[in-house]
Amino acid sequence: MAVRLQREAFDAAAEVSALTAGRTDIGSVVTFTGLVRGEADGRALTSLTLEHYPDMTQAELARIDREASARFALAGSLVVHRYGELEPGEPIVLVVTASQHRQDAFEAAEFLMDYLKSKAPFWKKERYADGSESWVDARESDGAALARWSAAVTEE
Repeated sequence: MAVRLQREAFDAAAEVSALTAGRTDIGSVVTFTGLVRGEADGRALTSLTLEHYPDMTQAELARIDREASARFALAGSLVVHRYGELEPGEPIVLVVTASQHRQDAFEAAEFLMDYLKSKAPFWKKERYADGSESWVDARESDGAALARWSAAVTEE
């Protein structure tokens, strides 16, 4: 179980290989890679900037990763989240979950992404082709997706 925050891009295939190397207890691996879109709300996007407080963000992502491991039968997991200024098409986040059986891996990946989209302590600013910019507010749909896991999302 690992969480990493970084500016640089990641290699999803290399991350999966590192997580599974030499492991015979893993029967399934689920990956999710989030990318910067080229538009937001119908407007052309030139960049997305993610800001955070490193210690707070690292601690919170590690907490939710531990929670995923407690809820699902995981043999391993990895969350890599980027910060800084990113351009359309660049990867933002990688979630990798590994388990003996696919259901735990799929559900854990969904749980982690639902949390990351709605509660992770990042501040996001979109810059548009017309030169304007705006901070991104949480979407109701992301909160609704997280609500289905409400029994699992608890404070320590």
